[in-house]
Amino acid sequence: MAEPILEVSGLVKHYPLTRGIVFRKHVGAVKAVDGVDFRLDRGETLGIVGESGCGKSTVAKMLVNLERPTAGSIRWKGEDITRLSGRALKTVRRNIQMVFQDPYTSLNPRMTVGDIIGEPYDIHPEVAPKGDRRRRVQELLDVVGLNPEYINRYPHQFSGGQRQRIGIARGLALRPEVIVADEPVSALDVSVQAQVINLMDRLQSEFDLSYVFIAHDLSIVRHISDRVGVMYLGRIVETGTDTEIYDHPTHPYTQALLSAVPVPDPRAREHRERIVLTGDVPSPTNIPSGCRFRTRCWKAREKCAVEVPALAVPPWFAETGGPAAHDSACHFAEEKQVVPAEEGRG
Repeated sequence: MAEPILEVSGLVKHYPLTRGIVFRKHVGAVKAVDGVDFRLDRGETLGIVGESGCGKSTVAKMLVNLERPTAGSIRWKGEDITRLSGRALKTVRRNIQMVFQDPYTSLNPRMTVGDIIGEPYDIHPEVAPKGDRRRRVQELLDVVGLNPEYINRYPHQFSGGQRQRIGIARGLALRPEVIVADEPVSALDVSVQAQVINLMDRLQSEFDLSYVFIAHDLSIVRHISDRVGVMYLGRIVETGTDTEIYDHPTHPYTQALLSAVPVPDPRAREHRERIVLTGDVPSPTNIPSGCRFRTRCWKAREKCAVEVPALAVPPWFAETGGPAAHDSACHFAEEKQVVPAEEGRG
């Protein structure tokens, strides 16, 4: 197997909690990310899904070094970028760019579109000489489907979908190898979401990009992703190809998520079991012992409270093989088809 372009191992991000004003006392930590492992191969899209607060955006920020991990490693082409600084870190940042969630707050309202897209060239002047920057910015505008003559306009003169295209153009300016997209369409109308997703799909082929695509919309993730990781309370609980995850989910949390996906076909809805989870998501300051999903899981037994399940192919899946043989962090993982394979695809 070829070396992954990006490999994350044991990634942890804890935010310390303190009490007191003068003498600050450490009283715990918010465990936003608590041991995440995944790999990203060249040219593929890894989708990361999960409900709000599970740690998806924190992972994204650590991948582009906006947040420093508490522990673990992030290897770009085999080199641990968490240990880099100075010029070496600057080089890595050029090759791993980010598209932010909110197209309204991620663009400086006082800067023109030309200045926003061209700002990366000020930080990395070796990429584009000053005399060539205007032409390059106009080319990027054209690539993302905007009129190159809009170069002197300001963000408030664009719609939400157009602003996100500007954010994508800014991410492409340095010709990166990896783009981390943190819920890039969640703030957009449904019709505009499809346009932006199709644009990103086209740009991946055109620029030979690898994506880490973070979202909470399961249908969008399936459309664009080659592999999917499902996060719950700071950890990935199931990972596999899009077919393995969507057609053969094995972790109870994944099964519950998929059972909530709207299905337009009334006949398909009749044959689908809706899984309703009880209780609230535990606080990241007080993680349950053993399996962190056990407090909401209908399969939970005594073993779940004592032993943390490993993210691995369950033994009986490993023996039988087949389409369901993928990693799942559950002691009692079993395949459950919650959405009919054909009718559930939109």
